[in-house]
Amino acid sequence: MGSTIRLLLGGAVLGQVVPKILTSEPAKRCYVQCIAAGMRVKASYMDLVEQARAEVGDMVAEATYMNEQATAAGDSE
Repeated sequence: MGSTIRLLLGGAVLGQVVPKILTSEPAKRCYVQCIAAGMRVKASYMDLVEQARAEVGDMVAEATYMNEQATAAGDSE
């Protein structure tokens, strides 16, 4: 029975303290820093994706040109 009361009191204390900790200025600064870091990671990832798209586009264009050349050479025979 004593452990149940301690758990209830602990839960009540945590219920009062945790929201104040989560909404404190240092916690908000931490959240902002984490969000900013996530945005930087996303930006660098998107740069990599754009570079890959450009390279794939170049390869597709080159392959298309090669196919057109092969088709033109086949037609002239």
